Amino acid sequence: MTDTAVYAAGGVVWRVVDGKLRVLLIHRTRYRDITLPKGKVDPGETLAETAVREIHEETGIRVALGVALGVSRYSLPSKKQKIVHYWSAEATEAAIRASAFVPNKEIAALEWASVKKAREILSYPVDVEILDGFARLVDDGVLQTFPLIVLRHAKAVAREKWTKADAKRPLSTKGTRQAGALVGPLSSFGALRVISSPAVRCLATVTPLAASLGRRIEENAQLSQDAWEQGGADVRSVVGERVRARKPAVLCSHGPVLPDILTEIALATGTMRGSYLGSASALEVGAFSVVHLSATNPGSGIVAIETHVPKPE
Repeated sequence: MTDTAVYAAGGVVWRVVDGKLRVLLIHRTRYRDITLPKGKVDPGETLAETAVREIHEETGIRVALGVALGVSRYSLPSKKQKIVHYWSAEATEAAIRASAFVPNKEIAALEWASVKKAREILSYPVDVEILDGFARLVDDGVLQTFPLIVLRHAKAVAREKWTKADAKRPLSTKGTRQAGALVGPLSSFGALRVISSPAVRCLATVTPLAASLGRRIEENAQLSQDAWEQGGADVRSVVGERVRARKPAVLCSHGPVLPDILTEIALATGTMRGSYLGSASALEVGAFSVVHLSATNPGSGIVAIETHVPKPE
């Protein structure tokens, strides 16, 4: 991010009502316009966290992010460029019932509209472009997705400074900070299960997330670097179980194991392998890739992959 641009994030929030798809539009009080929910990044936030927070603040609806829909760019009166990142986001019935939205000085009203009507009444062409990206997901039959989040452990104490078993190597001070900072971004994608290599550095990486979610960490030796180095890691069984479950999950493992995890996700979903898998698995410590799969037909292949890296200190 640079000082010459203003960054923001939001989403196309959707639901199905009586078999009909509807998207959520914002009628803003001050500007007297109709837009998609979005807002500016707060200090220390990632774009994913911003999207979830702003959607909740403007609509009262808590969402988990789905597939990234693209980026809109336009100039502000200050001459700075505004850059807005968007994701699709399903509004569950429970989340809608829990919403306490009332019209206020910023938002005059919310409107659930068909995609066709939304195209006609959105005030800005850049919003229509994002909506068109959303419509392509609908046309492809892959709107409803779930994520498998492949996470590399946070920064550990250097090998040369550690004399005990490698699996016992702890996080460094920086790694501990990274682990805490991962909670928000990982939670933004609705993680429900936390599965980890039993290595100390992996467990410590996901401990803050598990605590935040109120979930236990599921240790699985098949994701360990020791098992991988010994040629005995059964990554396929771990991935296959998660694909069949069709539930959001975090898989925390090690750099050398990540390419196998991504490859097995591709194989389990009938996805053509390519260089994009290498890019998604070549993660620095504390980074993660979100692999979006179809919740209605996981065998249809990987819908999208996005990679998130830790903020520099």
